[in-house]
Amino acid sequence: MFLTSVVKTDFLVIGSGIAGLVFALKASKNGEVCLITKDIPKESSTVYAQGGIAGVWDLSTDDHAKHIQDTLVAGANLNDKDVVQRVVSEGKQRIEELIEWGTNFDKKENLEYDLAMEGGHSESRILHHKDITGREIIRALYEQVQKDENIQVLDHHFAVDLITEHHLGNTVSFQDKKITCFGAYVLNKKDEKVFQLLAKKTIMATGGMGLVYNSTTNPAVASGDGIAMASRAKAMVRDMEFIQFHPTALYDPGAKPAFLISEAVRGFGAVLKNKEGEEFMKDHDERGSLAPRDIVARAIDSEMKKNGSDHVFLDCTHLNMKAFKAHFPNIYNKCISIGIDPAFQLIPVTPSAHYCCGGIKVDAHGQSSISNLYAIGECSRTGLHGANRLASNSLLEAAVYAHAAAEHASVKLSTGEFKEGVPDWDTSGTAAPEELILITQSLKEIQELMSAYVGIVRSDLRLKRALERLKIIYQETEELYERTTMSQTICETRNIINVAYLIIKTASRRKESIGLHYQVGGELVDK
Repeated sequence: MFLTSVVKTDFLVIGSGIAGLVFALKASKNGEVCLITKDIPKESSTVYAQGGIAGVWDLSTDDHAKHIQDTLVAGANLNDKDVVQRVVSEGKQRIEELIEWGTNFDKKENLEYDLAMEGGHSESRILHHKDITGREIIRALYEQVQKDENIQVLDHHFAVDLITEHHLGNTVSFQDKKITCFGAYVLNKKDEKVFQLLAKKTIMATGGMGLVYNSTTNPAVASGDGIAMASRAKAMVRDMEFIQFHPTALYDPGAKPAFLISEAVRGFGAVLKNKEGEEFMKDHDERGSLAPRDIVARAIDSEMKKNGSDHVFLDCTHLNMKAFKAHFPNIYNKCISIGIDPAFQLIPVTPSAHYCCGGIKVDAHGQSSISNLYAIGECSRTGLHGANRLASNSLLEAAVYAHAAAEHASVKLSTGEFKEGVPDWDTSGTAAPEELILITQSLKEIQELMSAYVGIVRSDLRLKRALERLKIIYQETEELYERTTMSQTICETRNIINVAYLIIKTASRRKESIGLHYQVGGELVDK
């Protein structure tokens, strides 16, 4: 059986976080935009961003050189220095656009912006909206998108695979320099039909891959779809070993996603303590609780193993609680809801998978190694983050590269085409799964083995064991995929397996410990 529906658009945007929405708003001035999202439009990793967006705002107290240096130090100098300079220098302009679109960042009584401090930063430079910055940015952007007649939003539509020469019967490889993207096969979850969505330019803005791990601060949509699709299409993918574990997720077993206790809380003065109530971060880094995330996460992991505990604590009891509630109402209310009063009790916290510093390799325009395919936001690898992302640089990167990609894709729009002869999606020989548990159990096994063997601390033996287990799950899932009716669940599981493989393989190749890749027995590189 073949499904024959075909939709055409100038720009296909896959994902509805800050990167996808900013791109759509800018590109819509030059062509028709179709933005698809597998859930509701306002569900993305951006929505869960608490701390804010980093930018050099007040040149009387801050400057670009400081932000550049902070980014390089956090990234262990594996960053692309030209990219760092560009993103930092362009930052204020892109943030001003967010404000023009209606984003309300918090201000002080004198009406100046309330700039927060976070780990790894040498100055207060984080613009925020209380502790729900991402939600506020998406609110403002989506209101603008809804007003734009050139943007069509298709919710509950899942991108299955990119359409390239491979689907035209041609063999492509990673060495092939002439791979072209013509759009994507898309599953309409409402009628369970797959159709062709052909585009002159396709923009991957699918966000992160936290669901590869057992515990993640990412929402349920963060299954690494964009990275997996691009990899299957033979796009270049880089730096997947650098998975950032946020040091301070609320310890609340069973909660999914893990609730984030923003780094801004430590910037506000909160201090990490062990189960004996002792501060321990100074033993690991002179910056204490405000050291970069890779250092803090490893220190907490070490402290937990040393004491046999499942968590450490964040002490806020010495802070001005009236100001704390005003700055972090969402965090305060969440703690109260599970019986913890930050005014009098320590908050239990533990590291949780948070951000992927690698992804689809792109150039200065957000263009991937595949013609007509762009990648922006967390699914991309721009070179900004190096071996570890500096806090609140992710929203900044997304805005800067969405702008760059929109400009470039608009100018190059005429080089794209609506490819003729693309075969329709073939559902022959497939049927509904007899036992859904086969899929869900595979997902659980992947998350368990990745958390156990490819987490904060790794070793050659652990990586080898993870790869051996993963190969078995991969074979079982591929067989199931071939004979099962198309569904989001089977596709996401398949994508998570693909991303897990990329993480393991890149981690296996890097023998030194640097940034977010810490390998027992590996040479420690201090850059």
